[in-house]
Amino acid sequence: MEFTSAASVEEATALLVEYGTAAQILAGGTDLMLQQARGEISAAVLIHIGRIPGLVGITGNGSVRIGPLTTHRSLARSRLVLTTAPALAEAAATVGGWQTQAVGTIGGNVCNASPAADTAAPLLVAGASFELTGPRGTRTVVGDSFFIGRRQTARATDEILTAIVLPHHPERTGDAYLKVGRRSAMEVAVVGLAARLTLDIDGTVEGVRIAACSVAPAPMRIAAAEEILQGSRMESEAIAAAGEALTRAVSPIDDARATAAYRTRVLPGLLARALGVAAARAERGVG
Repeated sequence: MEFTSAASVEEATALLVEYGTAAQILAGGTDLMLQQARGEISAAVLIHIGRIPGLVGITGNGSVRIGPLTTHRSLARSRLVLTTAPALAEAAATVGGWQTQAVGTIGGNVCNASPAADTAAPLLVAGASFELTGPRGTRTVVGDSFFIGRRQTARATDEILTAIVLPHHPERTGDAYLKVGRRSAMEVAVVGLAARLTLDIDGTVEGVRIAACSVAPAPMRIAAAEEILQGSRMESEAIAAAGEALTRAVSPIDDARATAAYRTRVLPGLLARALGVAAARAERGVG
């Protein structure tokens, strides 16, 4: 295996063009090196991007811009993320143990595109967009089009992720991320669910986004459940109907962590809890 380190985005994309599918991008390496050791991937060349300036950090001026090399620990502790997208901070705080959070990056988490990627669902409900840069220039992919399959994204093999952007959200908006696992952290999600609500002054749902992970080949929005809740006042009947729609929309599998039936069974209760937290935050004007 060959190791090389890029000092700029341009150098990284040139190396990706040169080596093609034989190359893998190395950031924190918490997913990549495990996959390499297990034989799930066989990279002939690792292109380290950790020295590239401008790919680390969280800035806000209306929208929130997150560098792909920002660690999970930084996300979980960021005051800006905690006040504008607390669901993302909650998800980052559950990605592995503190060792993984200290070196693992949000860019690696989303580009690895595991069906159980914790940060994916909060990014989907936040309306995130993904900035991809390659030899043809820079393009932006909206979140709903970024995750396209198991360990598959819209990123071309000669592109790198250069930013994740969260748009400014309206007042009285709140979100939440809840995860079912054998433990609250250091565990791949059996099911993960994020919800974001924007409420009118009388409590009517003006906007709603729901997304889940570990229930389909890729993290996904649940449009059918959103449609039921839109315009409601979070009546118990509406929440129950949204939960039923959620169970019909997913396609979980049996694996070593849980059965498909268990994953389906816990979803309605998880949705109700996430909506409750999101609504409370919307009322307080947090996230």
